[in-house]
Amino acid sequence: MRIVVGADHGGYRLKEEIARFLADEGYEVEDVGTFDEESTDYPDYAVQVARAVTEGRADLGILVCGTGIGMSVAANKVRGVRAALATDCYMARMAREHNDANILCLGGRVLGVGSALEVVRTFLEARFAGGRHARRIGKIEAIERGE
Repeated sequence: MRIVVGADHGGYRLKEEIARFLADEGYEVEDVGTFDEESTDYPDYAVQVARAVTEGRADLGILVCGTGIGMSVAANKVRGVRAALATDCYMARMAREHNDANILCLGGRVLGVGSALEVVRTFLEARFAGGRHARRIGKIEAIERGE
């Protein structure tokens, strides 16, 4: 599975830990940056990860900023993205099972490394449940098409 990761300065340290974790777990990882803690703008990384996912260059994405909120807002502007902010494993599992989320957003100033890695693991292991949830995803897609 190919995972693309990105972060601004507020999420840089956690993104680095996540990228190492993913590589150690055998995932193919593409890191679009940032590569240090110098101030950057989160939309720049959100759009790179979002496009990698929607264009099929990655199966899933992970974005990290200070809270995860900005990344979630920015990534969800790209058609076909369902970016979900998760602060615990339940949210991560529901994001995949019920919302078919394709990008996980995390807060580097919200979660410790251990908790964040468990959230990542949960997100990656969960699968979309389909059924009534597929109908709801269809309605979201209709909104994106302007219907």
